[in-house]
Amino acid sequence: MHGLGNDYIYVNTMEYPIEEPEKLSIAWSKPHFGIGSDGLVLIGPSTKADFSMRIFNADGSEAMMCGNASRCIGKYVYEEGLTQKTTVTLETLSGIKTLQLKVNPESHLVEEVTVDMGQPVVGDKALEVKAGDQTFVGTVVSMGNPHFVLFVDDITQIDLTAVGPLIEHHPYFPDRTNVEFVQVLSDDSVRMRVWERGSGITQACGTGACATAVASVVNGKTGRTVRVNMDGGSLTIEWLAADSPVRMTGGATKVFEGFIKA
Repeated sequence: MHGLGNDYIYVNTMEYPIEEPEKLSIAWSKPHFGIGSDGLVLIGPSTKADFSMRIFNADGSEAMMCGNASRCIGKYVYEEGLTQKTTVTLETLSGIKTLQLKVNPESHLVEEVTVDMGQPVVGDKALEVKAGDQTFVGTVVSMGNPHFVLFVDDITQIDLTAVGPLIEHHPYFPDRTNVEFVQVLSDDSVRMRVWERGSGITQACGTGACATAVASVVNGKTGRTVRVNMDGGSLTIEWLAADSPVRMTGGATKVFEGFIKA
């Protein structure tokens, strides 16, 4: 499944338990030699919520949370008959998230999912980071995982392949960070490209879109409802007040299903 091109392999571990997901994520995520993806997501049971999620990047590292993956899980558990609820709770390493499903009454398919992403934590609003021979100034935001959001005048002039890994591994970020470059289009719309920690350039990033919206608000770039346009498509992000959770709304798409030997 994918959320705006941010594609992961999903395994229902309640039916197919697997071992060593770190190794499997590396092997299965390789184009040509595996399935090809941004990583591996495990859907499991939970004693705290309706379901649980573990997510492993293409390099085998485990992520705290993924907004695009959480929307896909909401679609999966409903359409596969694992729940009849349209409000679903999901246990993640960054806390319990609430998924609100918009279901087509005729097809009974999930068209959109709104995710309560929790409250953001805003760090340094103007952190200077040197990457190669360039110095960038950005805002540090945590959405349960770390983000560094940088505003630029022209996003097409950013060589994300070159500067992304340098910022991800910068000494300021001992656990590494996701990196978002953002161009403001209007009071309620921005263009964003992302370098994801552990995966590199991806088509979209849900937590990155949320961090982008938060950074846009605290830096006076946009209002509190923002359309974040990424390579794979757009998400609507709402952050109605400083003490409110961030809400993310977007679609999820099932591409195919099958079997692979572990």
